[in-house]
Amino acid sequence: MRNEARSGCPINAAVESLGDRWSLIVLRDVVFGGRRRFRDLLVNSEEGIASNILSSRLKSLVAGGLLTKEEAGRGRRATYSLTEAGIQTVPVMVALASWGLRHRETTPELSVRARLLEEGGPPLWADLMDELREAHLGVPRPAPDRPRASDLLREAYERAMEARSAGADGTEAVEGADEARGTPSRG
Repeated sequence: MRNEARSGCPINAAVESLGDRWSLIVLRDVVFGGRRRFRDLLVNSEEGIASNILSSRLKSLVAGGLLTKEEAGRGRRATYSLTEAGIQTVPVMVALASWGLRHRETTPELSVRARLLEEGGPPLWADLMDELREAHLGVPRPAPDRPRASDLLREAYERAMEARSAGADGTEAVEGADEARGTPSRG
């Protein structure tokens, strides 16, 4: 990763940090999949990332200040954690996912979380980022009694996977999540 940007443009600076497809996919899997170890990221990659690409992107994300790597002792695996800069990519990923929902073909089970995040808006993103701060930075959530955004997203994904198995379209997964969060369904 370059240490010096090609220009002072903020869009350029962001693209240089996040611009290749694999970096965003690795961040997505850490943020939304809770994957923090190399093997987890490799084996559970929906897109089938190659080990050399994953290794390169992890090094790049650490060098770019989006992840940290906790070196493990002998016989233990290293753990990657999001930095505050990495956590603050959540709204960027939501915006990209929203664009993808409108302009690209997606599957219900893989887009249900994006739809929930889009519909939940900044309050849901903030809850998710607070959870990430707690898990990765050790900062307690400011509202520990609130439902966990990650639970809401995971449950919706699981319902969408069940619906796929049953031959349904997955919209009930979003409606179920709306009910769990206490928001009216779109129906």
